Parts: sequence; structure tokens; C-alpha cells
Amino acid sequence: MWDLFMADDVILRFNNVDFSFGPNKPILNQVNFSLRRGTKFALMGQNGAGKSTIFNLITNSIKSEAGIVSINNNMSIALSRQAILSSELKLTVREFFEKVFANKVYDIDPKIEKILEVVNLKALLSKKVNEFSGGEQARLLLASALIQNPDLLLLDEPTNNLDTAGLAHLSEFLKDYPKTCIVISHDADFLNSFTSGVLYLDVFKHNVEQYTGNYHNVVKEITARIEREKAKNIQLEKDISHRKDQANFFAQKGGHMRDVARKMREKIEELEEEKVDVRLEDKTIRKFNIPCEADITGVILELKSIKLIRAGKAINKKVNYLLKRKDHLLLSGPNGIGKTTLLKAIASGNAAGATIQEGIRVGYYRQDFSTLNENETVYKSLQEVMIEGGEETMRAVAAGFLLTAEVLKNHIGNLSEGQKGLVMFVRLVLQRPGLLILDEPTNHINFRHIPIIAEALNKYEGAMILVSHVPEFVKKIRINEMINLEDF
Repeated sequence: MWDLFMADDVILRFNNVDFSFGPNKPILNQVNFSLRRGTKFALMGQNGAGKSTIFNLITNSIKSEAGIVSINNNMSIALSRQAILSSELKLTVREFFEKVFANKVYDIDPKIEKILEVVNLKALLSKKVNEFSGGEQARLLLASALIQNPDLLLLDEPTNNLDTAGLAHLSEFLKDYPKTCIVISHDADFLNSFTSGVLYLDVFKHNVEQYTGNYHNVVKEITARIEREKAKNIQLEKDISHRKDQANFFAQKGGHMRDVARKMREKIEELEEEKVDVRLEDKTIRKFNIPCEADITGVILELKSIKLIRAGKAINKKVNYLLKRKDHLLLSGPNGIGKTTLLKAIASGNAAGATIQEGIRVGYYRQDFSTLNENETVYKSLQEVMIEGGEETMRAVAAGFLLTAEVLKNHIGNLSEGQKGLVMFVRLVLQRPGLLILDEPTNHINFRHIPIIAEALNKYEGAMILVSHVPEFVKKIRINEMINLEDF
């Protein structure tokens, strides 16, 4: 249901909102929260909890099954999308930004140039969108939301593909932004720099808890409350257990002692009702290893030349890198210089200057998840790459990455971006590659999972090429070789 009635300074209200993807997949149940004008809130929740669903309800791209989503009259809303449409790829930068406005904007060039600075991207306005790298396209999408200067700004993982300078630019922009903003992000420090509260979507109870205050303090408050609730329940369990033993003892005595036992059982029922329905915390993936292909010797990857992009032109540069077992190579450089293109060419065996030892299995983590088939079930996607072990093994590995039996039945296209990332890691574990190629493997991943992923990559015993824009993540991983494409 959609209602435009609002009161006071509240510009957005969810009132007993329900939504589900079929009878077996509830997402929202009796969700209630409201936001006042000018506030900035983080939207938290486990991967797959339904954070993007809330955004889609706000933008009216989907409808609630019950309850009311109320939006203030004439309020403008902008959502940062996660992917460029195929119809937009041949547009120029200027045409791409013009398209986001319903009416013609005169003298738009200075506005575009200013907003591109916010996301730390310099671009000719006549350049075509398809000439940008995946990371640069993600920045264009973010900028296309920011340039609209909406009354309500919805940002879904805006820090993905932003380097340190880009992150600083965006943080300052949002601090100064005078209007309302809701942000989905797994970057705790980024959220703490500008948000005034948290909307926590509980993946187990399907409701939203609203907190006001410093992000880090709110997270501590939630944790402390959970511990208090657990402690209360433990004490109640002890009391209930003791009273049950007494009630059973008196019940066996007969006579008026049975009345005593009956009253004790009534008290036990009261105590049961006092037990707190403790909100389960976000689960973290279990520690894991990516097994290396067995019996590998010699040079796994020989890299004799690399292709990079400068001023829109492809340039070949000679190099000399030999990757053997346990060699970890970090590939760095600014967006648009050709990192993703180079990784894709190496993984496909089409890189002119790269030779992979014959028979080596290549595990490739693409940042856009395009190696996944959106129409396949998760179960089939995992099954097709498993090298050894049966269904029990596959399900056990998947469970360690929070991919339940219910998730395994879903089609890849119905998963959240974070869940797709976890599917990619399960595939790598089951595939047992000899060469691991990782392109921005922390994008969309819950920040609680990132240290565990870093530990697994650090221990990986095959050859590895890594691209990552997250310095703290890279610091936790053993790196033997580095190529900075900016140096060529």
C-alpha cells in the first residue's frame, strides 16, 4: 500500500509493513520506523535480510503486502543503483547524467564536473559509458544519485570501488548534505563519520529496530542489550528448572501437595512468559581454507607483458613475473587503468603475455559476479564446480558461509549482492584451484566476514593475483610480488 499522508517533520514512515518472496521466504513482518527531515541513518542487517527490499519499497518499485509506506508529498528520492543498464552503455557521460532528470537541466556541465569530483573521478563529458572500467561505472552510478540533490538520498554500498581519496570526498559530501539520507554499507568507520542513527533489519524476526546516536555507540548498545537479555534468560532458566523439579516432587506426594505443585506450574508458566525474545546477532561465516590443487610444481603463471589503458589507449608493457606455488601477487592502480581487463584476459587464457601451466585449475572471483549464472539455483552452481566429495560435503561448506538449505534452492538472480559474493567463495573452496584470481573480493561483503576471508587468502598455498581497494584487508594477506600499473 502507498500513502502520501504525513505529519510533523517526519518525511518517511513504515507502518506495520509486510513483504515476502513467496510463502516460505518472509522478508518484512510488521515493520515500523520513521525518519525526520535532515537525519542520516545507516541501514544495517545481515546479507539477504532485505535491506535492498526496503529501498525498493521506498522508491515504490515494489508494493508492500500489508501496512503503509508513507512518503511526504512532493518529496524527491534518488537511489544509487548497483549496475549500469545495457541501454546506457553507449551514452556519453553528459547524456548519462541528463537522463536522470525528468526535465532538461540547463548548464549541466559544471554540475557534472563538480559531482564527479565528489566520487574522485575525472572524465571527459563526451566519453562513452562503455569506455569506463567496472569500478568507474560504479562511481558514475553513485554520482548520478548525488547530482539529483534529492530530499531523500538512498545509497546502497556507495563505498564499493572507492579508493581512499574517493572515500574521503564522499564522507565530506555526506557530512555537509542538508537533506535526509539512508545508507547501506559495511564500512563501520565510514558510517560513523556522518550518520545520526541506525535502522537494524533483523534477518530472523524480519522487523526493524531504530536507534539514535553515534554508529559505534549504537553497535555497542545493541551488543550490551543482547548480553543483558541472555543473562536474564539464563537466570530464568535456572529458576524454572528448579521449580519444575520441586513441582514434580510435590505432585508425587498426593493430597494437598498436588495443589502446591499446580500453583508452582502456574508460576513456571509466568516465568516462561518473562523470558526475553533475544534478537540473534549477525552470524559470521566460519573460518575456512581454500584448498590448493594437489601435486603442483614449477611455474604456475608466467607473465611476460601486460596491457594497460592510458588516455583511452591500450599500451603493452614488458614485465617478467613467474608465479609458483605460494606466490601472491598484488595488482594495483587507479580505476580505468585496466586491472579488471587484465585479470579477465588471464583467467580466460586470452592474455597475450600470460601463460598458465597446462591443466591448472583457475579460480576466478569477478567483482561483477558475471561468472555466475543468474538462472541457476545456488545448489547447481556449487555442484558444477565441486572437485571431490558428495552432497553432504557441499552442504557443509555452504552452511559455513551462511548459505542454508533454503538459500541453496534459490536462483542466483534472487540473491543479494552479498550472498552472491559468499557463493563465489564457496565455489572457490569446492573448486580447489591452483591459481586464484580475485577482483575486489570484499565488495558487498559484510565487514564481519572480511577478516576471516583475509585469513583464508593469507593461508592459500597456490598462486594468487589480487586486486583490492581496501588497504586494511590487503595488510592481512601475505604478498610476495606487487605490480602497480601506474608505474608503467
